[in-house]
Amino acid sequence: MAKSKSIYVCSACGFESGKWYGKCPECGEWNTMTEELQTASSKVSSARKSISAVQQVMKLKDITGDVEKRISTGIKEFDRVLGGGIVLGSLVLISGDPGIGKSTILLQICEYLGRDKYVLYVSGEESANQIKLRANRLGVFTDNLAILSQTDVGTIVETIRTEKPDIVIIDSIQTMTYEECSSSAGSVTQVRECTNIFMYTAKSFGIPIFVVGHVNKDGAIAGPKVLEHIVDTVLYFEGERNYSYRILRGVKNRFGSTNEIGVFQMMQNGLQEVENPSLLMLSGRPKNTSGTCVACVMEGSRPILAEVQGLVTATGFGTPRRMSTGFDYNRMAMLLAVLEKRAGYYFNSMDAYINVVGGLKLDEPSADLTVAMALVSSLKDMVVNENVIAFGEIGLAGEIRAVSHCEQRVSEAHRLGFERCIIPFHNYKALPKELKVNVDIVPVRTIRDAFKALTEE
Repeated sequence: MAKSKSIYVCSACGFESGKWYGKCPECGEWNTMTEELQTASSKVSSARKSISAVQQVMKLKDITGDVEKRISTGIKEFDRVLGGGIVLGSLVLISGDPGIGKSTILLQICEYLGRDKYVLYVSGEESANQIKLRANRLGVFTDNLAILSQTDVGTIVETIRTEKPDIVIIDSIQTMTYEECSSSAGSVTQVRECTNIFMYTAKSFGIPIFVVGHVNKDGAIAGPKVLEHIVDTVLYFEGERNYSYRILRGVKNRFGSTNEIGVFQMMQNGLQEVENPSLLMLSGRPKNTSGTCVACVMEGSRPILAEVQGLVTATGFGTPRRMSTGFDYNRMAMLLAVLEKRAGYYFNSMDAYINVVGGLKLDEPSADLTVAMALVSSLKDMVVNENVIAFGEIGLAGEIRAVSHCEQRVSEAHRLGFERCIIPFHNYKALPKELKVNVDIVPVRTIRDAFKALTEE
């Protein structure tokens, strides 16, 4: 019988130690060392032996391009984030808050994949009858979808070996257990070893495997950080529960860009892709109202327009209040300081609020000018024309610095009906002449020039 011993594993980074530490020596996190029981026998090696796949050494010139063939999911927004589709033999981790739509979108793609692919859906949280009820609600009626309610990794791997599915979905990795690991399901050791086994299975058989992962109370992916290093792609669902919009963002992708996002809307019959997010973000925008301006940010290769609202009121306390939703709080404080020092707009006795409509998060410096205009517009009760769009990075000296992909931003604004664009001066020369004729482009050097352009409309 294999001997067991107690070890302490960090739940944040997976560091193992024979004794307990209050602070992890590897990552520096406090109170993350948990006690687990480890057997002396090899865990992963025995599982790998059950997979009868022989790997051969191959030269790069002998590898054909068929290995990189991608499988479409039938959802363009999903394919965009994956880099063009599913890569054979890839291990994809999808994470997000509870109820955000992870299981929903994976079950939806089964309808399209089931037309010519055999899909195995492994669930450790729901019974087959519960999945059937959800499939009926989402309109999934394909005959090539097999359901397996199982949590034992050894049984799942054996089923994959015998059934030979084209695509496997594991929902979720925190419910999976490996019998040679004595710790409970969801522990650091179980999550790490189960993911390792699924990774070896995907590479050996060339089967794409989707793995659903939960998040902890801080919003990070539950389990050790090494989990994200094992998988090929990490996708993260973002969105507020009170909003119907969902954003699928690629955090890691070995087969594509990590800058692309997919926008979805949660409907009664599941997630619906949003092909034009800008129209959705700008719907219901108020007219002839101060404190609102439109920003244009780049999400990968896609320009997205979003409405930024600012509210400035006299404070009722000794210290003015600052609040920001969808925009970095520290950057907002910096912009307020620049507006006071370089432009003469004083907020020292005013409460200031910033809100990005639609639940979108603007983490790009090009939104600086939009936020500044929304704040000054509310402070002076000055209406920014609804046909005006502004973008640019603001420096500490009050200068407007150049941004990337200016031509794409202006073209998207023109396509959606905006007639005037306030842009950095250094981006103006690179714009094509046709765009300058069709759109009233105002190049500005400083924030004073930008506010002056508003009064000259």
